[in-house]
Amino acid sequence: MKNISIKYKLNVITYLIISVLLIFSFSDTYSQKTESRFKLARVKYSGGGDWYNDQTSEPNLLHFIAQNTNLQVDSIYQSVDLASDNLFEYPVLFLTGHGDVDFSPEEVRNLKAYLENGGFLYIDDDYGLDKFIRNQMKKIFPDQDFVDLPLSHGIYSCQFKFPDGCPKIHKHDGLPPEGLGLFYNGRLCVYYTYQSNLGDGWADADIYHDPEAKRLASLKMGTNIVVWALTH
Repeated sequence: MKNISIKYKLNVITYLIISVLLIFSFSDTYSQKTESRFKLARVKYSGGGDWYNDQTSEPNLLHFIAQNTNLQVDSIYQSVDLASDNLFEYPVLFLTGHGDVDFSPEEVRNLKAYLENGGFLYIDDDYGLDKFIRNQMKKIFPDQDFVDLPLSHGIYSCQFKFPDGCPKIHKHDGLPPEGLGLFYNGRLCVYYTYQSNLGDGWADADIYHDPEAKRLASLKMGTNIVVWALTH
């Protein structure tokens, strides 16, 4: 009985050691998988505008991307302060809102460094942002104005086909939607949708009650933006 008891205790100890090692191994593997997933961050900016609105938008878009591409994504809402070094952890940023934007000097330095070193910023005018964001982006690229992207640009065909360019989701002023860009060394690093409002199309269906066709178009175009940013 004594030998059996000793053998049993040794087996229990061995089991516990193996269990602990497996737990650490699983934790490391899970951490690596989590870190390797694509993360999209909402930009928190100065100026008082509602940068934080419609927080269901990004998770819905990321879920759609996971279902329709091979990208591994982290389908949660995340935000990042432009003045923070955490900015550089995200390959793609999303900026939206209705009101004032006023980049601080530190935010300008950070965003400029981010864009010039491979980062990508998608801006969506949620109605009222336009007159502010154009001036603020001049702080980043003073020698550039937003330019219309031609319908032949790859952002309109890299995953889903948009032969007519950026889709129009919300009425706003009733003007046609515009897909605009800023470039660094020939690379599209800022894509700006005006009179379109893709971000609202990503939000939960019961928020704006958009027709399903419009919601699907907004999610498809959002997917194109992410795919283009990650492959170029």
